[in-house]
Amino acid sequence: MKGIIGNVLIMLLLLVSSATWAQERYFCGKVYNSEYGVWLDINLYEETVDIPGQDVLGKVFGYLKKATDSRVWIIMSVKFSDNDKKATLEMVNDYGSEELVATLTLGSDGSYTLKQEEGSAIKVADKGKWLKLPKVMVFRKQTKQ
Repeated sequence: MKGIIGNVLIMLLLLVSSATWAQERYFCGKVYNSEYGVWLDINLYEETVDIPGQDVLGKVFGYLKKATDSRVWIIMSVKFSDNDKKATLEMVNDYGSEELVATLTLGSDGSYTLKQEEGSAIKVADKGKWLKLPKVMVFRKQTKQ
């Protein structure tokens, strides 16, 4: 009888741990906004993202970048809400001179909406001039062709 109870407990533990491990990790990977040529490289669950060329900053939750600009906006902290389909982000530019709070929300169509809630506007260099990005931008995972 002890063997059966032990086996049942082990099976329940394995079931619970595999269900937890298999949860969707929506906020992990690269998402793109083709209109402004910017992307988010993120893992909002743990600080594992390296910023290319900026190793001194260590691992972070992610960053926003434009291909033609060496500067980035770094995600410093994350707080989830709405059944883990919305994340509040504290972001700072890589000089540390500007910061903001934004939300990143997963849409029912698989898109991601970044909305600047408060703080500095996100600016990136574009053709030698500063481009102020809109307060709300939609990002999508890049499809393989």
